[in-house]
Amino acid sequence: MRLGLSTPVVVQVPGIASPWEAEAGIEDLARIASTADDLGFDYLTCSEHVGVPSADAAARGAVYWDPLATLGFLAAHTRRIRLATSVLVLGYHHPLEIAKRYGTLDRVSAGRLVLGVGIGSLKEEFDLLGAPWPQRAVRADDALRALRVSLSDATPAYHGPFYDFEGMTVLPHAEQDRVPIWVGGRSAASLRRAVELADGWMPFGLASGSVRDLLAGAELPAGFDVLLSVSVDPGSDPVATRDRLTTLRDAGATAITCAVRADSADHYCEQLARLRDIEEHL
Repeated sequence: MRLGLSTPVVVQVPGIASPWEAEAGIEDLARIASTADDLGFDYLTCSEHVGVPSADAAARGAVYWDPLATLGFLAAHTRRIRLATSVLVLGYHHPLEIAKRYGTLDRVSAGRLVLGVGIGSLKEEFDLLGAPWPQRAVRADDALRALRVSLSDATPAYHGPFYDFEGMTVLPHAEQDRVPIWVGGRSAASLRRAVELADGWMPFGLASGSVRDLLAGAELPAGFDVLLSVSVDPGSDPVATRDRLTTLRDAGATAITCAVRADSADHYCEQLARLRDIEEHL
């Protein structure tokens, strides 16, 4: 089982983000990323929202750093840790736009991109960007098929119901021969989408029992990732942290994305060391 991080500072969801993150700067973020890299964490994440409706900010938070700029910066301050969008909203982008921009990130990071994607859930944001809200799920399926043939090919060709292209050169493309794609969501449909069209599933807001039930009804391909999330405080409560990791592992997690409680950037780095020690003794 691998551990990744819900990167602090870059996404600040009320009830999950620690108070210090509101005043943290880019130097703090670089130090945290470098520490996670040195300690052997598997991936860092960054989510996408362009504009959050003010009425939803109390629940979702309002701070969402741009994932392309953020992960490009983190690539320059790390050596091996993977860089995951969690998630990129497919309906906001043409597949070739994603292939170009994130293929460039894969080159910049020497092949460390993981493309986490979702269908989106904020109609107001779709409207803001002029993105089509109806049929967004089937559009997302078409986009995933288009991305699979485009991310690592300089002259991709795809003909689908919503996206249709050929005869275009897109360089640079991704360095990896097959960029891992993870699908976010919390439904059986999102799991189906992940199994059929991607390499992993990262549900959110589901109890471990619900995850276990959904996975029991699916035939997972070899090497398929199940990425579950948890909030932990390894320094103050190592027993609870160990129990939460164990519960998610037993529910089927191949990797766990950890939101780590801390009082400062320095404390966060200390917490990472404690978390690795707990995980190694599971």
